[in-house]
Amino acid sequence: MPTTSQTTTQPDIYPGTPTRILDAAEQIVQARGFNAFSYGDAAVELGITTAALHYHYPRKTDLGKALITRYASRFAARLKVLDDSHDSARARLDGYVSIYAEVLAQGKMCLCGILAAEYLTLSSDMQTAVREFFEQNEVWLSRVLEQGKADRSMNFTGEVGDIARMIISGLEGAMLVSMAYGDVERFRKVAASLTSLGN
Repeated sequence: MPTTSQTTTQPDIYPGTPTRILDAAEQIVQARGFNAFSYGDAAVELGITTAALHYHYPRKTDLGKALITRYASRFAARLKVLDDSHDSARARLDGYVSIYAEVLAQGKMCLCGILAAEYLTLSSDMQTAVREFFEQNEVWLSRVLEQGKADRSMNFTGEVGDIARMIISGLEGAMLVSMAYGDVERFRKVAASLTSLGN
């Protein structure tokens, strides 16, 4: 990915442009999807030229990969906060659901969830990054579920990995359907059923 130190005919006259581009693109993609997003949308939003966008992200797939990488990194940081601020598995799981609910309350979808819906149209590197995001979440959830099973705060049958995948899939699907109704409470009720785990 080009950096501002590389020679180019388009000078970078906007400090912080790469971050601003990612911020604007993420907002648009989470609301409309990646296929409905164009450089023109972001250029209008930021008040810059499309050439400035191409300077930092020559191809749309370059921008898409950067979006996923940043989103996954921020999501991982949220999971670390849950680990650091809660001792119980139940509190961590409830906090996990809250991350999704916060996004939905802003009228947006999980970035990787909406990209998963467009998976077959994505570049191979974007597809890999989307899978890695969900795998990262499965690992974290599996650890939380193991803790909950060990301290008897959660009661479920089956492999923790299967339960983790069910929760992630259910939350992503609940977001999608709840978006159609514009109803965060609908999502919260489905999420509560998904994560009750015998309690």
